[in-house]
Amino acid sequence: MRYVIIGGSAGGIGACEAIREVDPVGEIILISEEPFPQYSRPMISEFLSGKASFEKMKYRGDVFWKENNVELKAGRKAVHLDLKERCVELDNGEKVKFDRLLIATGGKPIIPKTEGIDKRGVFTFTTISDAEKLLAVVKKNQRAVVIGGGLIGVSVAEALVERGVVVTIVELKDRILSLILDEVASRIIRDAMEDSGVTIITGQTVKSITGKYEDNTAVEGVVLSNGEEIPCGLVIFAIGVIPRTELVLGTDIKTNRGIIVDRYMRTNVSDVYACGDVAEVYDFIFGENRVLPLWPTAHLGGRVAGYNMAGKKALFPGGTAMSALNYFRVPVISVGLVNPTNNNEYEVMIQHDSVRKIYRKVVLRHNVIVGFLLVNDIERAGTLFYLMHNFVDVKELGSQLISDDFSLASLPFDIRRNLFMEGTRWMVLPN
Repeated sequence: MRYVIIGGSAGGIGACEAIREVDPVGEIILISEEPFPQYSRPMISEFLSGKASFEKMKYRGDVFWKENNVELKAGRKAVHLDLKERCVELDNGEKVKFDRLLIATGGKPIIPKTEGIDKRGVFTFTTISDAEKLLAVVKKNQRAVVIGGGLIGVSVAEALVERGVVVTIVELKDRILSLILDEVASRIIRDAMEDSGVTIITGQTVKSITGKYEDNTAVEGVVLSNGEEIPCGLVIFAIGVIPRTELVLGTDIKTNRGIIVDRYMRTNVSDVYACGDVAEVYDFIFGENRVLPLWPTAHLGGRVAGYNMAGKKALFPGGTAMSALNYFRVPVISVGLVNPTNNNEYEVMIQHDSVRKIYRKVVLRHNVIVGFLLVNDIERAGTLFYLMHNFVDVKELGSQLISDDFSLASLPFDIRRNLFMEGTRWMVLPN
């Protein structure tokens, strides 16, 4: 059996390990566009800030490929997929045949058409290569404009501040981190960022990037949609990512925003699987497939795909939007639906201590947790997630869920027993 995996990040690594648990002798070929795939992408901001070396970012050692008997084709890009011939063509003209294929190509940065985008000093921030390029030109007291106030934008802003850069964030929405925070939580982080010297402009976008020197090739500043000019030497696009589905366009593989898969990570084409940021996977809160660009979801999806590719049935338990962050010394956990729009369908419980800057929010639907948000007090996150993921009726707990003294001891005995006994058995089904 020949297994071919396109993408060497979390999903691809998870698939390699799962396949080897089931099939110790089958041929595994992993194709990675990056020359050094097995590093933690969420840590690139720590690399930029100087908190982590590249060695500290590796989550598998360099011997991983040899130990798992994986043929690594690093620095090679898959450019064409022939489903009829069951073949992947690489950018060097090589053709790789497969019996089972996993597409884990991830996401690519969103870069809107912007005048002046080709100037020196314009960057994206999704890979270690991006971080290295940015690090090579960063100077203390330099001015930078970060376009986008989501997770990527806030993380790169923090890293640049720690390098002594003067940072301005430009965000189109009315607040930073709008996809994962509500107004109150966003304000807490915004205050911390502004205390650290970050300027935040909301409700605007960058219309053009201006240049300097006679040839107009280096960044001098940006012009906002309202006409305001901001001088800077660096511009970082950090709007977000979209699934890299180019490889499957024009094939029989069905896509929506991402590649559509079932709970076994199978596409609609036999022997072809997908996982990670390129795929639309099952969201247990919404009860439908969605793009969930999350590191743990990608790794778990890769493991589920790997098991099924090797013949051992495994079911993806479902993921949901989930962010754990600690930017500008503010710990935050946001899970599930935290900004419900239909107040008649949801019950929202909130506790806000403005003095201690502690904020707790739990969203219920039919007495079941469908989302929660914790700021500056995140210890109960694991318990809340267990209750949410297992659809536990929390009517009797009520406002205890957001009280200062809520703990495991607050739960009924049957729930505590099940929580302590829960493992990963749910993932693998008997053949």
